[in-house]
Amino acid sequence: MIILGVDLGHARTGLSVCDKNELLASPLKVICQRDPEKLCREIAQAAGEAEAGLIALGLPRNMDGSEGESARFAREMGAKIGELTSLPVRFVDERGTTLTAHGYLNETNTRGKKRKAVVDAVAAVVILEDFLQYRRNHREES
Repeated sequence: MIILGVDLGHARTGLSVCDKNELLASPLKVICQRDPEKLCREIAQAAGEAEAGLIALGLPRNMDGSEGESARFAREMGAKIGELTSLPVRFVDERGTTLTAHGYLNETNTRGKKRKAVVDAVAAVVILEDFLQYRRNHREES
């Protein structure tokens, strides 16, 4: 199934998508939108255009695993996106994803404005890859 990965942000939100076989996650785009309602609609539209069957939304937990204001915001947004798309929304612990994304961009020597433009989409790829790995691991346990 095609899955949409989301790295939710207050200014920029990264989107990624995987292939139908759930093998490869790729950056899709970055949405620059500060209005939560409009952002939900844009994410829902992207899910529809990608023909996604599920949404993997990053959940920003604190380093001790607790949930703060950002996690509450993500859960509220996930509920709205789920309503708009009628798709299941799964939350993925996103601790360290932006750091990992910066590491990938360092490896490819992506700097400056180009880096800022893609880091959120790359973080969305990391979130989606983590979710795909979770699905593979739990499929094998069944």
